[in-house]
Amino acid sequence: PPCASQRNPVSDAPPDSHFDVIVIGGGPAGYGAALYGAAAGLNVAVVEKDKVGGTCLHRGCIPAKELLETAHVFRTVSEAAKFGVESSAPTLAFATTMARKTEVVTGLFNGLSGLLKSRKVTVFGATGTLQADRSVHLSSPDGDSQTITGDAVILASGSVPRTIPGFDVDGRTVLTSDEVFELDQLPAKVAVIGGGAIGCEFASMLSDLGSEVTILEALPQILPGVDKDVVNMVRRSFKGRGIDVRTGTKVLGHTPGSTGTSIQIDGADALNVEAVVVSVGRKPLSDSLGLLGTGVVVDERGFVQVDELCRTAIDGVWAVGDLIATPGLAHVGYAEAILVIKQLLGEEAIPVDYANVAWCIYCQPEVAFAGMSEQAAIDAGYQVMTKKHRWGGNSRAQIIGELDGVVKVIAEKQADGTAGRILGVHMAGPWVTEQLGQAYLAVNWEATVDEVAHFIQPHPSLSENFGEAVLALTGRSLNG
Repeated sequence: PPCASQRNPVSDAPPDSHFDVIVIGGGPAGYGAALYGAAAGLNVAVVEKDKVGGTCLHRGCIPAKELLETAHVFRTVSEAAKFGVESSAPTLAFATTMARKTEVVTGLFNGLSGLLKSRKVTVFGATGTLQADRSVHLSSPDGDSQTITGDAVILASGSVPRTIPGFDVDGRTVLTSDEVFELDQLPAKVAVIGGGAIGCEFASMLSDLGSEVTILEALPQILPGVDKDVVNMVRRSFKGRGIDVRTGTKVLGHTPGSTGTSIQIDGADALNVEAVVVSVGRKPLSDSLGLLGTGVVVDERGFVQVDELCRTAIDGVWAVGDLIATPGLAHVGYAEAILVIKQLLGEEAIPVDYANVAWCIYCQPEVAFAGMSEQAAIDAGYQVMTKKHRWGGNSRAQIIGELDGVVKVIAEKQADGTAGRILGVHMAGPWVTEQLGQAYLAVNWEATVDEVAHFIQPHPSLSENFGEAVLALTGRSLNG
């Protein structure tokens, strides 16, 4: 198998192996800690029971975005005649789509494996359990075992999809994100239970590729945490593309049939679909770590409890990534990994500002935001000023033919009635996930509207929309 060279059999390891750092888990937080620590000269071991890369690379971020890019290409070809490019109606070779997904994932996996090897990180193909005095017991799939020790241990075992009662996952009719990436054909009619980031990405992708999609969300709003004006734009776009979004909906169960299943919904008619995608979040994978009796505290939801520096209750043991109750984002895992390694190196370690991390959702239209929504800022006691800028007046958006969405800037209202510090930026529209950088920096540097408005945006560009919204908050604008 492609991972064989990077999975060190326990039986081949030295009998008394000691490392500067042992990382249990090879996902983004885990391999991030390993690579950053090894780059600083630390002797690092990674214990990974499957393949390095974790959920993000193999069953999450990367395959999801690859399939969303396929949907983007399919949509582009479908609408090519608008640009004078005549083409026959496109058809989807789903097997080719899935093969390309696998090719991308495998290429990135091999690159990551090679990078770990080049930095002399020892990778053990085993399940690791924490023991006393920062020792880790390794159990390999073939029954071999060994104990290694470290000056520090970083717990980074990640998470798995949550399920809901009455919807047992069978990989055919009831799927989680894990099973969606193993489909051999596209279902004609799909229900997505959960309208969060992952649910909306799956719904958008499946709809663009030809499935009839219904989103069933228990909360009053899809995309919780996103500013309501951005959510309304996404919902309007979904409706225009035939995605049925039902909020405030309680599902009771389902009755499988020969060609699909019938979903029972509280107060509504049953919904008949070929497949159900359960997308109601993820839960920490802490059970396999053997933490009972170690002194590491695990809460009732399964999260390992840590302080602002990711330290557990045990000296020399840290926890990072999806294992702790912080935003379940790969880049947050990277930041936590760097935070821990800096402490081990005796360097200044600044806690992660979780309130202002970057969020990117890759549905169509894309969504990206950093900082507070308008309502969150008001709830926090701020007097606010906002400005929304739509894509209709943006030259580049007109050129590429994508006008759905909005850029919204939320700023603190100063005593003199002018806009001051930028508190949040929420965006929906073309490639906003690639445009969030300047908004993220503005929010995290606590920049003011006047400071950001001073900088020049290239023309024609999509990034002008952010610049125009900020400029309009100064009281003057060009196109706003």
